[in-house]
Amino acid sequence: MQSTTKQFLIIASFMMALSISIGAFGAHGLKPYLDTYGEIIYNKGVNYSFYNTLGLFAIAFITTLIPNSTKVTKGFWAVFAGTIIFSFSLYILALTKILWLGAITPIGGTLMILGWVLVMVGVYREKI
Repeated sequence: MQSTTKQFLIIASFMMALSISIGAFGAHGLKPYLDTYGEIIYNKGVNYSFYNTLGLFAIAFITTLIPNSTKVTKGFWAVFAGTIIFSFSLYILALTKILWLGAITPIGGTLMILGWVLVMVGVYREKI
């Protein structure tokens, strides 16, 4: 296994464990502290974390097929960073109700989109 693939699988596995933990904590430990709005916002962060973590596993697999693609590698890091920024800004917003945190969330979303576009370009440019 290539070192990049191994590194990406370790990060994706950590992110999945983190997503499950944060989701369970929100559903059980934070339930008394979140109003309906907070619960919706918190769950949106959890959902995006899960979906994009599954995507990180997919990108790790792609690196086995295209091991030298800098676009795919950059795409992984953009999706990873975007997921952290997007989801954690929503978790903190749900818990604190500090509304300006909502302005940070789109930065994470933009990074996730950019990451997936980079992966797409990396795959597209691969010679058959």
